[in-house]
Amino acid sequence: MKKLIGLASLGTAGAAAVLAMSLNAAPAAAQEATLYKNPQCGCCESYADYLRENGFTVEVKPTHDLAQISRDAGIPDDFHGCHTTFLGDYVVSGHVPIDVVNKLLDERPDIAGLTLPGMPLGSPGMGGAKQEPFKIYTVEKGVNTTVYAVE
Repeated sequence: MKKLIGLASLGTAGAAAVLAMSLNAAPAAAQEATLYKNPQCGCCESYADYLRENGFTVEVKPTHDLAQISRDAGIPDDFHGCHTTFLGDYVVSGHVPIDVVNKLLDERPDIAGLTLPGMPLGSPGMGGAKQEPFKIYTVEKGVNTTVYAVE
């Protein structure tokens, strides 16, 4: 009888260990993002949905001061994207693909952020077919942009 109780206790302990392991394997809390956009822009809303589909919690803030917000973030005027998103310490401007956003967050380079200028067809949140590879540039205050990724 003692052996049966011992096995039952072992089974309970095993179940508790499995539960503890599954709790540790739960996904991390969603990364929070704040996306500034022109109040009338629909593709920016689509990009916010794209981020949500990829695990981000996104707060959308419509504004008529988008150009100034982008300048304040260090994005040169010729490299402004359609919207400006802040993810932790980084700024991400425009329709940057999620693989590149995740690369930025994983590598944590010493830059202010990234930008995909304009509204390229076929980019996340935009309609249409992709016309050419997307060039995503670094953003660094006072430093010329360089290509960070080509998708």
